[in-house]
Amino acid sequence: MRALLVIADIGGYTKFMTVHRINLAHAQYVVAQLLEAVIDAAEPKYELAKLEGDAAFFYAKLADTPKDRELESFRDRIVAIRTAFLDRRAELEINRVCSCDGCVQAGQLTLKFVSHLGEVALQKVKRFTELAGVDVITVHRLLKNSVTVPEYVLMSTPVFERLDDDTRQLATPSKERLEGLGEVDTHVVDLQKAFAVAGKAQPSRLRAWWGWLKMTWRSLPYFLGLKKACDGFRTLPAIEGREQA
Repeated sequence: MRALLVIADIGGYTKFMTVHRINLAHAQYVVAQLLEAVIDAAEPKYELAKLEGDAAFFYAKLADTPKDRELESFRDRIVAIRTAFLDRRAELEINRVCSCDGCVQAGQLTLKFVSHLGEVALQKVKRFTELAGVDVITVHRLLKNSVTVPEYVLMSTPVFERLDDDTRQLATPSKERLEGLGEVDTHVVDLQKAFAVAGKAQPSRLRAWWGWLKMTWRSLPYFLGLKKACDGFRTLPAIEGREQA
């Protein structure tokens, strides 16, 4: 199956997560909220293949016969996902009532994308469906790259060649050496320079307190030691079940 593969990865995640139990639980809640916004903006055009901690792995089936400029909607979808992320992040910042590190530092999180196009196989493992193949490995290898800007789209040449002319003009040629795959030609778009996004979030005390209540309720089992905070992404209700086929 030919497919466009896209990983939306939250930057600053490792630094953001703290060791204190309640801070970690709140930090996981914040990241879960951001991932929900990313997933909602990507679907149904891009289908969620898997949640990978601080990243969402998507794919979109393509026609068996390549067509020129077949990824014309790629730019619009990336902008929509990024806009949804920034809006949710601003909402969490503006309507924040908690002063723990996890909540205060939410505004430091960023979003980056890597994308590749190739052949994949669907592999059923119990109730889950996994994507398999060399091209799946390739798109994940792209996450470890030499790009220095905080928010970007790093794409392989097969993706770049099928974009519309306006989007291609925004990209800068580059090369990446991928483990086990050697050197590959890539193209980078600096999202902060290419696409200006105006925030829509407005302060609301009601939303702030309602958000705080939801976060506190979901975090309570971790605070009391009934659940491990590192398992948060698997148990948060809004995301639970999205990995199932």
